[in-house]
Amino acid sequence: MKRVFSGVQPSGELTLGNYLGAIRNFATFQHQAECFFSVVDLHALTVPQDPGNLRRRTHDVAKLFIACGIDPDVATIFIQSHVGAHAELTWLLLCLTYMGELQRMTQFKEKSQGKENVSAALFTYPVLMAADILLYDTHEVPVGEDQKQHLELTRDIAIRVNNRFGEVFVVPEPYIPPKNTGGRIMSLTDPTKKMAKSADANSSIALLDPPDVIAKKIKSAVTDSGREVRYDEVEKPAISNLMVIYSLCSGDSLDDIAARYGTSGYGKFKKDLADVVIQTLTPIQARYEELSEPGVIESILAAGAAKAEPIAQRTLSRLQDKMGIV
Repeated sequence: MKRVFSGVQPSGELTLGNYLGAIRNFATFQHQAECFFSVVDLHALTVPQDPGNLRRRTHDVAKLFIACGIDPDVATIFIQSHVGAHAELTWLLLCLTYMGELQRMTQFKEKSQGKENVSAALFTYPVLMAADILLYDTHEVPVGEDQKQHLELTRDIAIRVNNRFGEVFVVPEPYIPPKNTGGRIMSLTDPTKKMAKSADANSSIALLDPPDVIAKKIKSAVTDSGREVRYDEVEKPAISNLMVIYSLCSGDSLDDIAARYGTSGYGKFKKDLADVVIQTLTPIQARYEELSEPGVIESILAAGAAKAEPIAQRTLSRLQDKMGIV
């Protein structure tokens, strides 16, 4: 059975975009492959974090994984820092990665732009991501467009290691969701930008937002000129984004949504969209509360780390042996 790995940073509140674009797909993957889903807390440390918030959000991401449909009895859910091989393999891969490769990473350029001081960890972030993936002999990695360059680097590193030392790593392939299946949900305040968990609160819907907050955010979401509800990414990017959210939450096609609302204006469309989103998130929020009982998520995460650790250690040991580590 093929293996799938993906990680989510606990660097902000998970959003509807995270769910529709990634986590809901994780729940599907778990029945098609052996899946490893990690809360990548070491990645979050590449920029300053409040320790209390980091602890809370780390557990929140794990709880929301499960609340969104990932079964810990089927998939492996764990915290990245609980498996020491992630950090150790990163160092070995850094010894086999070139400065020029890291300097070409566009995400580093974007995140470091205008900042007086930038951590070395932010620069080497893609190598930690490579270690995450390669440790589990991963065949397929669900990635968004913003991470595709990092996965290409992972592939380059794996091929380089295999050419130099023999077959050590599986060379992973990207999985990018088809268009209009949630691969890229955009901001409510600026449809040219991705809905992000670290952005302005009004630009995104958090998975744990209460119904009144969800309704208010959707009501105030930006729209396009005119009254017609139709899908057109160029002429009507804001409405098109809201239609994609409606479609993914309800199961209705974009054509059906356009026919239903037509030129009746945006008011009723937004009200119904809010209802659809609230209905989607209500069971997720209820399950999250169940997982918040003392000791529940801690026990699940301990079991996940215990399952992930020996698999990761075997891969690490394979490379250590090839490199001459005693």
